[in-house]
Amino acid sequence: MADYNINKIRNIGIIAHIDAGKTTVTEGVLFTTGRTHKIGEVHEGNTVMDWMDQERERGITITSAATTCQWREHQINIIDTPGHVDFTVEVERSLRVLDSAVVIFDGKMGVEPQSETVWRQADKYSVPRICFINKINQTGGDFEKSLNSIKERLTHNAFPIHIPIGFEKDIRGVVNVVSMKAYTYKDFMDKDLVEEEIPNDLLEKANQYRNQLLEKVVESDDVLLEKYLNGDELTNEEFISAIRKSLISGEIFLVMGGDGRGIIVKTILDAIVDYLPSPTEVKPIKGFDVKDESKEIARKSSVDEPFSALAFKIATDPFVGTLTFFRVYSGVLTANSYILNSSKNEKERIGRIVRMHANHREDVNTVYAGEIAAAVGLKSTSTGDTLCDNNKSILFESITFPEPVINMAIEPKTKADQEKMSIALSKFVQEDPTFKVSSDLETNQTIIAGMGELHLDIIVDRMKREFSVEANVGKPQVAYKETIKGTAKAEGKYIRQSGGRGQYGHVWLEVETNTDKGYEFINKIKGGTIPSEYIPAINKGVQEAFSKGILAAYPVVDTKVTLYDGSFHDVDSSEMAFSVAASIAVQEACRKADLVLLEPIMKVEVIIPDNFLGDAMGDLMSKRAQIDNTSDRPNLKVIDAHVPLAEMFGYATQLRSITQGRGTYTMEFAHYNEVPKNIAQNIIEDRSSANRRK
Repeated sequence: MADYNINKIRNIGIIAHIDAGKTTVTEGVLFTTGRTHKIGEVHEGNTVMDWMDQERERGITITSAATTCQWREHQINIIDTPGHVDFTVEVERSLRVLDSAVVIFDGKMGVEPQSETVWRQADKYSVPRICFINKINQTGGDFEKSLNSIKERLTHNAFPIHIPIGFEKDIRGVVNVVSMKAYTYKDFMDKDLVEEEIPNDLLEKANQYRNQLLEKVVESDDVLLEKYLNGDELTNEEFISAIRKSLISGEIFLVMGGDGRGIIVKTILDAIVDYLPSPTEVKPIKGFDVKDESKEIARKSSVDEPFSALAFKIATDPFVGTLTFFRVYSGVLTANSYILNSSKNEKERIGRIVRMHANHREDVNTVYAGEIAAAVGLKSTSTGDTLCDNNKSILFESITFPEPVINMAIEPKTKADQEKMSIALSKFVQEDPTFKVSSDLETNQTIIAGMGELHLDIIVDRMKREFSVEANVGKPQVAYKETIKGTAKAEGKYIRQSGGRGQYGHVWLEVETNTDKGYEFINKIKGGTIPSEYIPAINKGVQEAFSKGILAAYPVVDTKVTLYDGSFHDVDSSEMAFSVAASIAVQEACRKADLVLLEPIMKVEVIIPDNFLGDAMGDLMSKRAQIDNTSDRPNLKVIDAHVPLAEMFGYATQLRSITQGRGTYTMEFAHYNEVPKNIAQNIIEDRSSANRRK
């Protein structure tokens, strides 16, 4: 504990759109802090943080990787997250347990679609942020333009603390508007920055940005505001303290820029230490009393508080088995001790504790409040579970994840592959809450579901490499859903008599739309018309009918079901009879209540050379796209649209064909919408004929 100082810990996430340079910046940080001896290159497949084979081959981050480094006697715990929307789960669960984030932007592109997504995720958890505009040294890199896009599309409260010296390939340093000093380098791989006076051509701009920041941060401090209004200069320490206070409270976001590979990374590290919060500077974590969930409990980030932690990621390690990543919010945890998983009310033994450096492990005996570590071999713990002291239990709010939007059938090629596939899929489900596995009872096929084609492609590839499973894979299918638009009532009766004891169940149900609130069951039975012991069976019957679907065998969502009448038989009634009666009633009621099909709508951004705008727009319109906006970038056009997922399969090939290989696009889930009636009818008929063939 001699080296432990909670005020010198920073827990940060590196978040961004795909290809903005997150992993490269993280590699620069590790090199600059002495954690590694060279900077890995994504395109060469030799980065520390992208350690999976699939990551190195494809040049993208797939899974979040954790590491720790030291800077100015501070311990910086870093989680490098993926930028691709298919792996948004990694960003969600990382931000849930981090105290702050560095958001990377591509200086040539500014704010991109996934930049907005990760920004919203950070807003959800009130995470303080520093923005780093990367690649401004490359052709097309523009700090000012990217800064304006942050202000226009994300927040008006973005304030630069650095402005670049030079433009594009001639960039040679930054001006720090807080210290009002320039820091320059001759080569981006120099060992040190040279402190200089601010060049005359940047002095006016530096003063302008400094005054804007100063006016904003003194607003929340009466003493400093009075000093400022009296015309007195703030000391450097007062100014930094005021910036830090405003950043931690979420009133401002700081903006920096440069080439994330080299010496300029020192300025990022300094900003992390100077401005981002330690665990003690964020609000105490709130939870609930396990015995009474209406009673709220708060735990401060202190070793003097009872132990509490949140498990935020499960990973399978080929050498040690299951790794459970957790953030310690309070207290101390030692190896070979017992703790309580309060989410499942089960005790867990903590055998080994490791600190992760990407896929390398360093054994530690003790972890303290504010730290991030991983435990080896926990039996019952899954993502979002609370771990706590056996005698001082607490339950934290779990992590919510989006539902999968795409699925496909998968079959093992041989009997030998069958068991291996089951083991592999169960491990992937444990690791990834956005990956689901189910069985089609009619065909006995295994159905896997995920967030996109790439997501499922990676799963299948990992099965082959890590578990030696050979499998046949079907075409990706859209995860349609069903819902009702109206209100209706229906009766369900299940009466069977066969010699001995019969079956008797009788219910009246009302269904109504429950937009964006999921499934809800309300029991309005009074006077014992139906005995209370049969109510759970009725609820179960409704849920089973909804899971199987009514219109086209897709799950029914966002529907409220009210049980308001019925009858029973003293001898013949049973749980099974009421379950079947409920299923009959709810299916009939939904059919009367304007049952419709829903489809996932994707937010799409298409970037093309300007001379292909007409062709690309026409192609999108043929896909039932709703064009939201078109904008300009140097020699490029950007189309923002909402397009049904069903129309986007194979779009990458089509776009390349239209634009002579020069167009690119990004896509992320936006919402579910009703399928037009003519298209819905085709889907229903195709589904029916497929079921008949089975």
